[in-house]
Amino acid sequence: MKITEHMETLAAEGRLLADAADGAGPGAPVPTCPGWRIRDLLRHTAMVHAWAAALVREGRASYIPDAREPELDGPELSAHFRAGHRDLVEVLRSAPPDVECWTFLPAPSPLAFWARRQAHETTIHRVDAESARGGPLSPVATAHALDGVDELLLGMHTRPKSRVRTETPRTLRVRATDTGTVWTVRLSAEPLTAVREETPEPAGEADCELSGPVATLYLALWNRLPLTDLTLTGDEELGRLWRDTSAITWS
Repeated sequence: MKITEHMETLAAEGRLLADAADGAGPGAPVPTCPGWRIRDLLRHTAMVHAWAAALVREGRASYIPDAREPELDGPELSAHFRAGHRDLVEVLRSAPPDVECWTFLPAPSPLAFWARRQAHETTIHRVDAESARGGPLSPVATAHALDGVDELLLGMHTRPKSRVRTETPRTLRVRATDTGTVWTVRLSAEPLTAVREETPEPAGEADCELSGPVATLYLALWNRLPLTDLTLTGDEELGRLWRDTSAITWS
């Protein structure tokens, strides 16, 4: 996806998140984030948006700690979130293409990294807000979902902090039934390695396969839909391992 497409997605997803949060109310529990209520979701996402915007705006060359979450609630928190989201979008849109700042995954450029990362961060938390509100979830575009599975499997979980590990080497295959895209994920006691296959029938056996439409894969792999929404073949233990250890936490 192009950087501008990530920015457009970020802009749209942030508005959907805010609208769903307002519809749910600040005290509504967030079923996809046990222990959180909408106010916790908005405070967290507002903090992340402000942190990312500061890194890009100030051209920070190294990691900076995030600011504290806002202690606002109700309409004031909603307004704060909306303003911070608009600011992040504007910072990214106005940044020079060659802006230099800290990132934590390989990317064509820092601007490409932050536009992509915040588009997915905001999409996942938009799903959280809509889950709290109830009713159908807004759809995830196919290209965005494909990119999100790429980011999760080829990036986020290749980092040392990933807990998705097995003492005995195992292979998990992830298949998007609507696009034909396949990822082969190799698990061991070290951080996983993954490749996006160029053929729908990659060589080698897999211990487990998770398959479904790519938008469902995206949300299920992020633990926003149950794995039972996917088709699981082979060793069910690998499916449970993903469910139990793959959560991405803020630290």
